[in-house]
Amino acid sequence: MLSMSDRIRAARTTAGLSQTQLALETGVKRSAVAQWERKEGTTPSVTHLAQIAVVTRVRFEWLATGRGCAKPDGDGLHGTVQPNADYVQNDLEGNILSLVRRLPPRKRRMAHAIIEMLGV
Repeated sequence: MLSMSDRIRAARTTAGLSQTQLALETGVKRSAVAQWERKEGTTPSVTHLAQIAVVTRVRFEWLATGRGCAKPDGDGLHGTVQPNADYVQNDLEGNILSLVRRLPPRKRRMAHAIIEMLGV
């Protein structure tokens, strides 16, 4: 199961937000978001955790406990997401990931199918 810090990072990056953007949305400094995303960092208050869930459009229960599906519509993150799934190895991967994250869910599934057909 992902740690809370991993779930916060996954929710933020899947929502296409930077640490600075999430900080602005939740009324904290960027350094607070960075701490929340560190393995040995601080844990957000329940109020901030609820704000993160609303801003990133994930279920509060998943964000707080790791149980269930992250997204209300059942699409996107699940409790089995790999902690390092958000880290890219080079600029090309980063650009591709950024483009895919901007796609609506239906087109994401189509892009996934295309990539699988390429023999990956």
